[in-house]
Amino acid sequence: MTSPTPSNPAATTPRPVRVEGTCDPAFHAVEAAFRENFVARDESGAALCIRVGGRVVVDLWGGHRDIEGRQPWARDTLVNAYSVGKGLSAMLVLALVERGELDLDAPVEGLWPEYAARGKGDTTLRMLLAHRGGLPGVPETLPDDAIYDWTTMSGALAAAEPYWPPGQAHGYHVNTFGFLVGEPVRRAIGLDFARAFRDYVAEPHAADFYIGLPDALHGRVAPIAEGERSARQALDADARRELARQFFDARDDAQAEMLGAVYFNPAGLSGFGTVNHPAWRRASVPSTNGHGTARAVARLYDVFLRKDPDRGGFVGPGLRAEATAIASNGPDRVLGRPSRFGLGLQLSQPTRRVGVSDSGYGHFGYGGTLGFADPESEVTFGYLMNRPGQRWQTPRTNALVDALREAMGLSLIHI
Repeated sequence: MTSPTPSNPAATTPRPVRVEGTCDPAFHAVEAAFRENFVARDESGAALCIRVGGRVVVDLWGGHRDIEGRQPWARDTLVNAYSVGKGLSAMLVLALVERGELDLDAPVEGLWPEYAARGKGDTTLRMLLAHRGGLPGVPETLPDDAIYDWTTMSGALAAAEPYWPPGQAHGYHVNTFGFLVGEPVRRAIGLDFARAFRDYVAEPHAADFYIGLPDALHGRVAPIAEGERSARQALDADARRELARQFFDARDDAQAEMLGAVYFNPAGLSGFGTVNHPAWRRASVPSTNGHGTARAVARLYDVFLRKDPDRGGFVGPGLRAEATAIASNGPDRVLGRPSRFGLGLQLSQPTRRVGVSDSGYGHFGYGGTLGFADPESEVTFGYLMNRPGQRWQTPRTNALVDALREAMGLSLIHI
């Protein structure tokens, strides 16, 4: 049986998507994959930047920055980067360790005495960076606006009982990571995290990335598609458990209770129902609400990878090696699958590649956003978009990384 001919063929033909920027001819496969994402993989608006040995070889942007598809993505469009911000926030913490203003192995109670409550007195900054602190969520119900108040969030974490003894296991601290490693920063140098990130990380390297976005820049932001879909307000513990069962494969009531706290306490903590609001953009939620460009992500990973402190970098070779070595590996108590972390950085593992080789490190964000550095190839990579894809393996992201490997003459390994 043949299909009927459409009465208006143009109505069923996808509109061409405008892609701008530059691409070294040697990386044509990457540009082709970036364009194909719009045609075949439901991309809406996105930007991609890749450096090799410090040189920009790909700097592309395309699609639309608004959900309605009327405003083209511009060279300077900003977008919520989700957990990509964790890796960049870790650069601030590690820079302060390199300068001697923070200590990886001293109990954090030395700077933050309140944190010693309920069996947490031996917790170190190293444990917190490696997702071993035992506090991926706050058990006690928090008010909805707590996400916008650093003092409320850090105080609730200091008072909370950990879900497991610190240091004895690991679990992805999805939303609490930034507050946990950020409060020692604040107490050590006397600056709030957003200001410290600007002064120590972003501005010295002309990186267009922000933790706590100034109001004057909100007009450049691409809203997240479906950002309102999962709005929930005033969730009690029972409601959080039900949401955890709905969204995640909680194995029992205890797991459901923890996951409910991780993702939904306070309501909106993961960006559900809040990500497109001005209050979210201006708040300081380092785990989740950094806004920036793909160009800035690739730039900061290049600085981390190639520059020592005497050349304006964040860390020297010793701390860089320590931060990118395995600190946590194996079953993850939050994700329910294996994960692998260095100090604030995700590391490649058989089920999820970070980078183009096994030595890569960086951080994924919700829906496929990604920033990484790969020391074997001296590649750094930033990819941000406004329509999140699948959570664990995102076809758009995989296509870009596979094309990059192809362009560099590396064998493709599909996992």
